Amino acid sequence: MGTAPEIPRHPAKAPSAEGAFVVLDGAGLDAGAVARLADGLAEPTVPPAAVARAERSWHTAQRLAAAGRMYGRDTGVGANRMVFLSDADRAGQDLRLLRSHAGGVGALLPARQVRAMLAVRANQVLAGGSGLQPAMAQALVEALRLRVHPAVTEYGAVGTGDLTALAQTGLTVIGEQPWLSDDAPRPAGSPRGGAADAPAAFAVPAPVVPSHGDALALMSSNALTLGQAALACHDLDVLLRASHAVAALSLTAVGGSLQAYAAPVHAARPYPGVVRAAAEVRRLLGAPERPAAAGRRIQDPFGFRAFPQAHGPALDAAGALGRILAIEVNSASENPLISDEGPDGGPAAYHHGGFFAAPLGLAVDHLCLAVLQTAQLSVARLSGFGDPDITGLRPYLAQGPAGSSGMMILEYSANSALAEVRAGAMPASAGHAVMSRGLEEAASFASQAVRQALRVVDAYRAVLACELVAAVHALRQRPERPPAGPLFAVLDADLPHFAEDRPLTADVAAAADLLPGLAAL
Repeated sequence: MGTAPEIPRHPAKAPSAEGAFVVLDGAGLDAGAVARLADGLAEPTVPPAAVARAERSWHTAQRLAAAGRMYGRDTGVGANRMVFLSDADRAGQDLRLLRSHAGGVGALLPARQVRAMLAVRANQVLAGGSGLQPAMAQALVEALRLRVHPAVTEYGAVGTGDLTALAQTGLTVIGEQPWLSDDAPRPAGSPRGGAADAPAAFAVPAPVVPSHGDALALMSSNALTLGQAALACHDLDVLLRASHAVAALSLTAVGGSLQAYAAPVHAARPYPGVVRAAAEVRRLLGAPERPAAAGRRIQDPFGFRAFPQAHGPALDAAGALGRILAIEVNSASENPLISDEGPDGGPAAYHHGGFFAAPLGLAVDHLCLAVLQTAQLSVARLSGFGDPDITGLRPYLAQGPAGSSGMMILEYSANSALAEVRAGAMPASAGHAVMSRGLEEAASFASQAVRQALRVVDAYRAVLACELVAAVHALRQRPERPPAGPLFAVLDADLPHFAEDRPLTADVAAAADLLPGLAAL
């Protein structure tokens, strides 16, 4: 049996900041922790109890397989489930499964997404129930520590298990495919005792010799989809929190009414996210719960007046997705599930459909639809900045000669990005597929929903950044001095004035970089 290096429990280099370690124990992982590991901001650490739990699951699976037939160990997979293997065929089954299923297509995924997958898959195995050789999980954790990842292609899953991605990962773990770091290939040694490849230029996990049953046990997971969903959830959470600050700046810039944010309004209709959105805007502006002044207009356009009602559902949807992810990334969902709770009081292998990711796909679709609602109002507020009747300033906040365009083009750029949000909000869960000779007659399409969500992240960031540029310039042009407070420090940010018409691409990029700081206010 092959082994991998011990899971790093106490890295030699001390963390430089709090949160620089993430515990992988099969119980406490969340979207934020996945993002920190994927971004290289934290190192994984694994408690001995989690390793022991995975070890017990592996030994139990071996005993069950020796006592009777088990799917994927003594049979083919999918439509070949009733093809029983001879002893001679069984010997090469794992390599055949990995090689045959590593057929993903399309572009290579970014390192961040693949490392998120490694974190999720290692944590799932450490929850117990997979029957996977612990050395495989050790190699995944070691890869996170060494900042390396397998080459994984974009297409190959439909929300019923990330078979191609995890097969590609398995071939890398056993040494048949090179590890990558910073998009540079790194050779790995041979897992079968042949001549070793050239030494790696950088440290990589030692190859693991697969044991019987490892292939299906490794592949039976939605770890890539879950890792990508965790990144989308984390990134959207940051943007949704930043939206409170951007909306507050915009409201101030147009002299908007705070009555739409009054606590009694939302106590009368107490949706949690809506209440939170209104309260955050009041907090950032230092406004009382019962504002007295109505603002420059008795009622503002929807973009300014209905922000809590449009934004609150996105906050609720992000929270709902976070709760589903907390279940999924800490669960043993492998098929078959290796359990100590069998019908006779002993261990059992339960064959099931836990890989069908409908809860995840529906939650991601829900979040994307909810983000569309608040993104539409962001673009509406941006459009308002072009209207002198709303701002009291020149059209499009222009400051050059008559006829200057000012920020006119941002309305087009923001609507272009909004169209991408709208496309990403089309429910992927409505898809349908029949595969494996009709045995698998449905799919959740969670993988497609998550890919759409990742595009929504980028597009929504662009929408917000466009609004932020306009809000900052409108505030700078108003004759009255803005209120004091951390929120208005953004007015001193490196966003040049509209002294004359010029390209605004760099302004929007700089504004996008300001969003995480605004989210932290």
